[in-house]
Amino acid sequence: MNIEPLSIRRVTTVPEYILQSRWPCSVRGNTLVDTDVSDIVRSVREMGDKAIIQYTKKFDGLDISDRIRVSDEEIANAYASVDQNAIDAIRESKKRLARHCSVGLERLQYGVSIEGVGIRNAIAPLRSVGCYIPGGSASYPSSVVMAVVPAVVAGVQRVVICTPPGLGGTINPLTLVASDICGATEIYRVGGAQAISALAYGSQSISPVDKIVGPGNRYVTAAKRLVSIDVPVDMPAGPSELLVIADKSANPRLVALDLISQAEHDQDAKAILVTDSASLADGVISFLQDIIPSLPRSETILQSLNENGLVYVCPSLIEGFEFVNQYAPEHVEIMTVNARLDADKITTAGLVLVGGYSPVAASDYCLGVNHVLPTGGYGNAYSQLSISDFIRTYSVVECSKEGLRKVSERVKVLSECEGLPGHGSATDGRFTK
Repeated sequence: MNIEPLSIRRVTTVPEYILQSRWPCSVRGNTLVDTDVSDIVRSVREMGDKAIIQYTKKFDGLDISDRIRVSDEEIANAYASVDQNAIDAIRESKKRLARHCSVGLERLQYGVSIEGVGIRNAIAPLRSVGCYIPGGSASYPSSVVMAVVPAVVAGVQRVVICTPPGLGGTINPLTLVASDICGATEIYRVGGAQAISALAYGSQSISPVDKIVGPGNRYVTAAKRLVSIDVPVDMPAGPSELLVIADKSANPRLVALDLISQAEHDQDAKAILVTDSASLADGVISFLQDIIPSLPRSETILQSLNENGLVYVCPSLIEGFEFVNQYAPEHVEIMTVNARLDADKITTAGLVLVGGYSPVAASDYCLGVNHVLPTGGYGNAYSQLSISDFIRTYSVVECSKEGLRKVSERVKVLSECEGLPGHGSATDGRFTK
């Protein structure tokens, strides 16, 4: 097989367009995509199942007229098609993420006392969530784990999955098994913008949800952005990204393997090395050149690295870390002598992985962290999908008589400043006849 040679860009100064393409500098949205998606969302909102069926015929070539919802029998039968090792791996991934989420849930419940005023931070789960899981010809059970487990741990009673149908209208058995293991309550063979619209506004078969989460292609992302006017969504999510920042102590073979693991996602994935060591850069590029031609997804890897990859040999790691925080990548791996201390220098990444034994590939599956993360520079403003996305918090306050007396004069002053004297009177009234 003839494949193009590796021509990953190697630079000593960062090209201006690299950062200009990131949020908040970049212009978001595609006019043609947004127009198409707007039409789809409107049609599903107006016609419900009829529009869902029409768009599934158009985009997937399938008639799902009488089988929009996946049956319990299909889910039960899926287990026979899945290897026990895969089932065990899904359960392990679920267990680790659930543990992480449970601790986070506990920490969100706290109380404070301020001079006679008791404040308790209380939590309540959302009533329902919709989880979009990419599918079609592929299977992403790990995405099921990442979207469903936090919702179930949070106590969400209705956890809905929408995923595109594959050959013959079937859903990949791994997706069904993962959905069952993790606790999803409904599964629908609907993908694309039509799925997002159905989750947001409902149809005859799919009741609307309170929030939509999960990754997807540009049409799914555009639909999420559009419906977010009415229904909360998690975050904008685009092609996957990895930035490795390393010094001369790093193993070039491991750095190269991690860049490959990112580039094999698809041609739009971004894999970047930032280092102050020219010799490390040489070693990584040399290893990439040697190994890529023999890899199963060599064409995709080469396309990704040649179009979106970057090796930045910076003057020092100080400049390197400055670039990392400007770029705000989805994943950052730190392979430096002082990796643990250097981790505190990263403030905008979706996920920070410390040391040579914390590869991004493992974090995608079984380290106990969520792999639904902000991309495209949105790490400047958004966080990873977490237990917080599936609950709402509110305060419960109890004030003693003396506690209220201590603030009553302040309340009166401030209420008069704002021209709302009734506030002061409502407070003073507790102490006067």
